[in-house]
Amino acid sequence: MEIRDILFSVVMVVSSFVLTYEWLGRFKYSPANALIILAAMVMVGALAGMILSVDMRLRKLDNMLEAKERSLRINIQSVENNIDSRVHEVLLRMDDVIASLDRTRYR
Repeated sequence: MEIRDILFSVVMVVSSFVLTYEWLGRFKYSPANALIILAAMVMVGALAGMILSVDMRLRKLDNMLEAKERSLRINIQSVENNIDSRVHEVLLRMDDVIASLDRTRYR
């Protein structure tokens, strides 16, 4: 979680306070409406927390996918090297067989 994310969350909560306070001020503000202001602040704070939680989960999933991709790339490379060495061995054997057939044919 970055400082920027926390700062945006604080701005969301403060702006919800100001918006609710000013909006209720248009309709004869009374201290009983403080509960409405508090509820709006809690709601926006919960929304900010939920957004940050989703962001953290997405980053974790991204890191896991990168790690799996890296390991898959390494596995594919090792399989490629194994196949390459086996093909090379088969080609050497084929060359030996072809050479021996050529020798027997010319005798």
